[in-house]
Amino acid sequence: MSTEEEIFDIFPAKSDIPEEYFFDEIVNQDFFLINGELRKWQGDQQEVYSPVLLKNNGNSNSVLIGKYPLMDKDTALKALKAAEESFDNGRGKWATMKLKDRIDYLNNFLSRFQKKKDELVKLLMWEIGKPKQESTKEFDRTIRNISDTIEELKRLDSDSSEFKIEENIVAQIRRTPLGIVLCMGPFNFPLNETFATLIPALMMGNSIVFKPPKHGVLLHKPLLKLFQECFPKGVINTIYGRGEEVVAPILESGKVNVLAFIGSSQVANILRSSHPKPNRLTEVYGLEAKNPGIVLNDADLDFSVNECFAGALTFNGQRCTALKVLFVHSSLIDEFLEKFSKKMKDIRFGMPWEKNVVITPLPEEKKVNYLSELLKDAQKHGASIINEDGGKTNKTFLYPAALYPVNDKMKIYHEEQFGPIVPIIPFDSVEEPLQYIQESNYGQQVSIFGKNPDTIAGLIDPLVNQTARVNINSLCQRGPDTFPFTGRKDSAKATLSVFDALRVFSMRSVVAGKNTENNKELISDIAKEDRSNFLSDG
Repeated sequence: MSTEEEIFDIFPAKSDIPEEYFFDEIVNQDFFLINGELRKWQGDQQEVYSPVLLKNNGNSNSVLIGKYPLMDKDTALKALKAAEESFDNGRGKWATMKLKDRIDYLNNFLSRFQKKKDELVKLLMWEIGKPKQESTKEFDRTIRNISDTIEELKRLDSDSSEFKIEENIVAQIRRTPLGIVLCMGPFNFPLNETFATLIPALMMGNSIVFKPPKHGVLLHKPLLKLFQECFPKGVINTIYGRGEEVVAPILESGKVNVLAFIGSSQVANILRSSHPKPNRLTEVYGLEAKNPGIVLNDADLDFSVNECFAGALTFNGQRCTALKVLFVHSSLIDEFLEKFSKKMKDIRFGMPWEKNVVITPLPEEKKVNYLSELLKDAQKHGASIINEDGGKTNKTFLYPAALYPVNDKMKIYHEEQFGPIVPIIPFDSVEEPLQYIQESNYGQQVSIFGKNPDTIAGLIDPLVNQTARVNINSLCQRGPDTFPFTGRKDSAKATLSVFDALRVFSMRSVVAGKNTENNKELISDIAKEDRSNFLSDG
């Protein structure tokens, strides 16, 4: 069967799906968590259709896999009120609790969360079309991130227990919560990246209003009961529905202290402008990126092709850290294109449960149309699709396409495609990709491929001041999660990592007094007798 025939026949019949992967029931997400209660939703619901279609009588049809609440303003404000009452202006049980006691809550949650692996991996496959191996990685990475967070919390608690004496002032410095956090995760990593903000925000004593992403909402249903049973009431509250109905009124109240959002800068700007007191709002954003790969004239070509291929196309290129434009030195361009095209011809594509599959159906509505328009626009301005069958579509599926040569007249030169299209630009002078990066609205990461230490060093120094991470002979990536993850320009605001996230969602507070005998006795009595959860010797 030719590639074109495989694309035409990509969607399975029910009988073609292995029994362990078949989705045979609708996930009716008809309850939500507010103030420690799982409340029944009686109103309208949004239907969720899988990007995986099913073949029946020669036609491929959409599959309804679930529903979730379309909440109204009043219900959203009840979730905010529950978080507000839980925090209680910094007097709430969770906000004033010792850090080591919060760790006990998180350990209990982690032990129960680990048992949800098979269920969550299956939901990731069906709801966003993520390949099984990538879905499994996302779950395992989330477990590792939580475990690492627990260890960092223990270090933070130990380091903060010391008293400091400076200039005859005795003090203890600990991190304290910021208040109410509105947490909104992305569809492409709806579990891992959501938890990368939600867990540290929670563990620093904040109270949370959590809105799952539009795509990837159903996989949070199995977690609501865990949130309810593992944490005090009101510290996690969930909202669902359209942003203008449920997010806008929460922000307009002025009571949100932190906005943790991963998505587009356009939406982030709208959200920020909704808050009446923006100086009181701490913003934690992960936004767009247009990460370039730069293949220098002395690069190991086979290695560079492999890294660029994986960096550009893993999970359909639907990663903010994906390589979204490739600059290849003119002396290597012909051979690079030949090798890259060959790899694309051999790429595995199909359904998420199939072994070693890389390209799968796309979950966003109209995404295939948008990507097809980018291809047409690039071709109109002089680019060609260099790989056979590149850009061919079948409903929610688009076969990956490599475009060459790309120039600044094309939309894809400027826009983040967030899909399986690879724009390739030849260059003679390294100043050309440097200028691209300098003029770009984005500054998350860059990958450099080459061998000459002088050349690499000459690129590192300017690029670390234009991007947040420079990768040498390596694709762009977020991990390890112990490394800082952020961006410059319109790509991010604030820094996330296991270490940094705990600090982003908290502030340093100080209890201090003159180092007199009376004060020493007073402070010692409070600390040793556990009279205060903040002022403590352990």
